[in-house]
Amino acid sequence: MIQEYYKLAKNLRIEKGFSQEEVAEKIGVSRSSFIAFEQGKTEFDFSQVAKLADILGITLEELRSGNKPDYDKYKQMILAFLRLGGKIPKTKLAKLLYFADFSWFYYHLKSMSGMQYRKMVYGPVSESYFTIIDDMNERGEIEIDQTKDGAMLISATRSGAKVGLSTLNKEEEKLITDIENKWKDKKTAEIVDFTHKQFPYLYSKDNEVVSYALFTQENPDEIF
Repeated sequence: MIQEYYKLAKNLRIEKGFSQEEVAEKIGVSRSSFIAFEQGKTEFDFSQVAKLADILGITLEELRSGNKPDYDKYKQMILAFLRLGGKIPKTKLAKLLYFADFSWFYYHLKSMSGMQYRKMVYGPVSESYFTIIDDMNERGEIEIDQTKDGAMLISATRSGAKVGLSTLNKEEEKLITDIENKWKDKKTAEIVDFTHKQFPYLYSKDNEVVSYALFTQENPDEIF
């Protein structure tokens, strides 16, 4: 995982068109030190890594995880669940996405979307979930309806139904379908209670990034 950390930093630097000298100067190290960092031969302190994450345009947790979030794929995961489940409560949808990312990691040691999740009251939630939901709503890809009891129901619009799911492969689509089939008739409280009993939630502090690695210790029959 730590090798992916250096690899991600280098790939993002190149992607953004920064030279090694430019980035080194911005975080206050020599070019030779930065080259050694990208080669995995040396480590930076917390403040230097925080500066590097800011320069590269991702969060500190995302950089240290070695995973670059794929926002387009995450949106397609949302639409895939909505096409299968129709109207899904906002909190329940967040949990289904958590299952997709963490279950994919369980089998492949890589998150489906690359998103980081934090321990919230209703279980692990992607850091970008609410922002992305609002963005998709503004774009007209989804709509949000509020029930009389205050629940927020999310569904795909006609426009959203036409969006291609090109970033999802057959195996990923099958996992999403299996997760939806398992929980389609269950209430939000049931899925929340289920996530509260899993290792990533149990061994994290409130609002702390939850561990993908801990999820690999789950019983195979209880990953979702």
